[in-house]
Amino acid sequence: MTGARSSAPALAVVGATGAVGTVLLQMLSQRADVWGDIRLIASARTAGRMLAVRAEEIEVLTLTEDAFDGLGPGDVALFLTPAEVSARWASVVTARGVVVVDQSAAFREDPEVPLVVPEVNAHAVRIRPRGIVATPDCVTAAMIAALGALHAEYSLSELAVSSYQAASAAGRAGTEALRRQLSLVAGTSLGEQTGDVRRAVGEDTGPFAAPLALNVVPWSGELREDGWSSHELAVRGETRRILGLPELPIAVTCVQVPVVTGHSLTVRARFDNEVDAAHARQVLDAAPGVVLVDDPAAGEFPTPADAAGTDPAWVGRVRVSLDDRRALEFFVCADNLRKGAALNATQIAELIAGELA
Repeated sequence: MTGARSSAPALAVVGATGAVGTVLLQMLSQRADVWGDIRLIASARTAGRMLAVRAEEIEVLTLTEDAFDGLGPGDVALFLTPAEVSARWASVVTARGVVVVDQSAAFREDPEVPLVVPEVNAHAVRIRPRGIVATPDCVTAAMIAALGALHAEYSLSELAVSSYQAASAAGRAGTEALRRQLSLVAGTSLGEQTGDVRRAVGEDTGPFAAPLALNVVPWSGELREDGWSSHELAVRGETRRILGLPELPIAVTCVQVPVVTGHSLTVRARFDNEVDAAHARQVLDAAPGVVLVDDPAAGEFPTPADAAGTDPAWVGRVRVSLDDRRALEFFVCADNLRKGAALNATQIAELIAGELA
């Protein structure tokens, strides 16, 4: 724990040694310093490490009740943990009066827990009867700032989305699986015959349903009714909640692609009002958390390789549908570890810190 500064709220980061936690700790050193004590907490496997935050070395504590001693009303805990961990420990922390910001899926469907993306519905942070604020899935987070700005201008009536998801969304296991598979197929002529990539990769495809190298995998999550995946239904439900459109028709197809970092989405959004492409670009260009890169004639459009390591959602290929003047089609990319997870959680925590200070 760093030296005490009683005038500023304390921050506990639970899951500090994971992929998202690593990014978040970097952000704490780069963003405005609104925190007093910073406490790093993780599983027993990684506890005891010394990690640098704001030019100070902080020891990682084991996730136990004792790790939260001294925290109370006016403090914030960020949970960057699997849903089962968040579900078990969040109430332990809120019982002390600490506000929990949870990055997992544990509370995203709970009507007493606001689901927040600050660029779209920052006001929802203040209404938290359980003392918890949830952040959306990294796919939802990648597109929602752009979509929210367009909805405010044109009134969204229907949405169809296909995601192209990076391996790092599955944590270090996803990144390691992709790199291992790429090493097995690099420099070969694989990918020209049925089954040759599968044979080279073998049975261990990591957290993916099929080999990811030289391939795309149209599946993410668990099987749900009528062939939908849990991840697809999550993006649908989260988008409805954040935009305040509980009946919005939404179709989602989630696809894993051989990209390390940076989710991409193709979006077809239909509105109550006719859309002008030039004006839509102006709306997107002015939207917080969005950067417009849209000049195909000059070869300028967003790609996940360009978005990796950056904070905004990058939007391009903005065009009105050929068959419907009320429909807009565009492409968006965002770093899934930053805006998709660490940045969104950090922004929410900072809103709460400003409220509690």
